[in-house]
Parts: sequence; C-alpha cells; structure tokens
Amino acid sequence: MINAMTVDVEDYFQVSAFEKLIPRNHWDNIECRVEGNIERILELFDKKNIKATFFTLGWIAQRHPAMIERIVRNGHELASHGWEHVRVTKQDPKGFRADISRTRALLEDISGQAIKGYRAASYSIGINNIWAHDELAEAGYEYSSSIVPVHHQYYGMPDAPRFAFLTSGGRILEIPITTISLANWNINCGGGGWFRLFPYDFTYWAISRINEQEHQPSVFYFHPWEIDPDQPRPDGLNLKTRFRHYVNLGQMYARLERLSDDFQWGRMDEVFLSES
Repeated sequence: MINAMTVDVEDYFQVSAFEKLIPRNHWDNIECRVEGNIERILELFDKKNIKATFFTLGWIAQRHPAMIERIVRNGHELASHGWEHVRVTKQDPKGFRADISRTRALLEDISGQAIKGYRAASYSIGINNIWAHDELAEAGYEYSSSIVPVHHQYYGMPDAPRFAFLTSGGRILEIPITTISLANWNINCGGGGWFRLFPYDFTYWAISRINEQEHQPSVFYFHPWEIDPDQPRPDGLNLKTRFRHYVNLGQMYARLERLSDDFQWGRMDEVFLSES
C-alpha cells in the first residue's frame, strides 16, 4: 500500500495559533527559517527515496522561488496552501476565489507544472463553507485535502467521510487527513501535533490497520518548522498554544525517519488521482 506524504510549506510565525501575536504585516520583518528546514526534508526524502506533495503558501513561494524549483526538480508534487494562510472560515467566496487563483498562477509560473491540489489553512473547509469546493473546481483544481473528520476546537467536520470522496458534483476529490475510528470516535493519526504528542507506536499501529484492514491509503502531513526545535519562541503565548506548538519538536526528525522506513510513501496525485 502506497500512502501519501505531504508537507505544509509555511514558516513557524505563520501558523494560525500565532496570528494575533504576529500580524501578517510584520512577516516581512521576521527572518524566515523555511529554506533550511526544507533542505533537510529534501535530503531525508532523497535518502529514503520518497516523493511527496508540498502544499505551499504563495507568500513563501514568491520570496523563495529557488526553493520551489528545487522541490519540483527533485520529483515532488507542488500544490497550493493559499496565499498567506488565511482560514477559509474568514473568507467569502469572492475573496477565496481571488486567493486560490493568485496562488495557483504563481506556483505554476515558478514550477512550470500544473497545480492540481489545494489544502486550506488549518483544514478550514467544513459544513458551513462547503462552497469552497465549487470555487476550487472553477479555478482549475482537481483535488482538495482540507477536511479532518474529527471534533476539534479550531477545525473539523466530524460527519465527513474518513476516506477520499467526490464533491462539487464530481469535480473535486476531497482527500481527508487520515483518522482511525475507535468506539465511534475519530482520532487523528495523520501527522502534525498529534504525531508529536502520541507515542510513535500509535501512529504505526493506526496506519498499519488502515492499510491492512480497511485497505485504504493514509494521508500524512507535517510542517517544516516541526523539525526545527531551535526556532525563535515569541513571548505572550498561552500555555495550551505553547504546548501544542512545541511538544516534542526535538524528536520529530527521528520519528519521520522511522515513519519513512516503516511504510511506503508517494505523492498525492500519484496515490489518489490515478484511481479517481
């Protein structure tokens, strides 16, 4: 079973949990660390012979085009993460349309390849803005990976299918982040902070069960800043945000190495679109 490996290309100061503390109009005054972290990720993927999908902010791509070219040159898929990490819940259809069109155009211009995929900031497509799938289809996208079928404080569509499903009249394939169902409760086992928080053996067990018993590929995601325990730590974060963001950063790279060895990994388009 080939699973999908994905990277959400954003820097540490661009996460939604920091948006009140670090306004977007301050971003240009902050030193980016994304290039060094992406370099380590590309080296890891080369060593493990993994091709992945990099969901990339337009803001990042505009400032680091050589990094984007290297990602594509190494055989990875480039996909859209929106322009500057604005949650879809804060956009109307017109603003969302402009955002996804602008980002797609820039990424295609830099990479020279068609941009098929999109992932919303903070998985912010849900029952109240499902219109976003229609806008993605109209803008030329083929798939989205923007829903997590869980209950969560900031995101989630718990009643959504756990595995890939067609939406927008069959024009968009929505590919949710992977969850495991236990006692009728979906638990995230597809990466991010959950991967750092839970013991590695939980992720190994969950993905193995999904592959072997449910016969489905998994979707795993992480961020470049998650392999960077030396990143600056802004003052003013509440305890919950501080815990979620920094828990086990120092263990993340070694866990990714184990995950790379324990399962087979590929790009989103190759795992899902060839079968859709």
